[in-house]
Amino acid sequence: MLIPAKIGARKQSFVRKLSAHLLSSYFYTMKRWTIGFILIFLISCANDSTPKSPDALTVGEMPVAVQQLFTSLAKQPDSVGLRLKLVDALDSLGAFQQALGQMDSLIAKDSLNYGLWYRKAMLQESAQDTGAALTSYRYAIRIYPSPDAMLAAANLLAEKKDTTALAICRQVDALRLGREYTAHSSFISGVYYARTGNPTKAMDAFDYCIANDYTYTEAYMEKGFILYDAKKINEALAVFQTLATVKNTYPDGYYWIAKCKEAQNSTVDAINNYKIALALDPKLKEARVALQRLNAK
Repeated sequence: MLIPAKIGARKQSFVRKLSAHLLSSYFYTMKRWTIGFILIFLISCANDSTPKSPDALTVGEMPVAVQQLFTSLAKQPDSVGLRLKLVDALDSLGAFQQALGQMDSLIAKDSLNYGLWYRKAMLQESAQDTGAALTSYRYAIRIYPSPDAMLAAANLLAEKKDTTALAICRQVDALRLGREYTAHSSFISGVYYARTGNPTKAMDAFDYCIANDYTYTEAYMEKGFILYDAKKINEALAVFQTLATVKNTYPDGYYWIAKCKEAQNSTVDAINNYKIALALDPKLKEARVALQRLNAK
């Protein structure tokens, strides 16, 4: 993931947040998940007590829906649409290297396709190959300097403490694309300042992000982290509580409310919020561990 995760605050890739803007581009229209595929995938995972690494799976070990895509592609190897559907299926499965292999075959035939390079970069981020993802974003931007690819690259650079991230954000801001993009570029600027040890500028950037998009959960989280790390527990708590109001189904917000309450020795409130976080996300093991530590039933 792009943003180093604090315990109980897993961040989705920033490029995933931007991907909604690309759904109108021709190959993203093919990315449509059926309920059937998702159910097949979940059932197969539930029945396998010792699952292999997704990239180690053979075709015959994959969900039936994915096997069918391989079969269809074998019959129509030149079908771009089918290959992209397979890429999306492999991505969903977590078989990133196999998905990248399929992307490379597409790029080999159409190396000047912006969308293919962008999609490859997204996969490389999922595979946690930051350097390769940046290279792919740069290829995409050379072909077509879209603000989405620019911001995705900027976010990676911000995490690497590269000041180029700020220059890219200024360039996107100059395009005046609206408040949503302003929020994105402000958030990335805040990430850069937070990672380079400038909490004042970081807070200003996150505040400006929220002013342009009050639902920007990542900005609230980053603000809360800065305050929590500075031992400003009351102020951090207020930020996380605001987030829980803005998005009351976001488990990480309640997890961090609980951590603040625990820091204030408000054990009952901490337990209640850990329980809410766990109810919203049963896979949030940090909340489960915290409840065990507090001897909560």
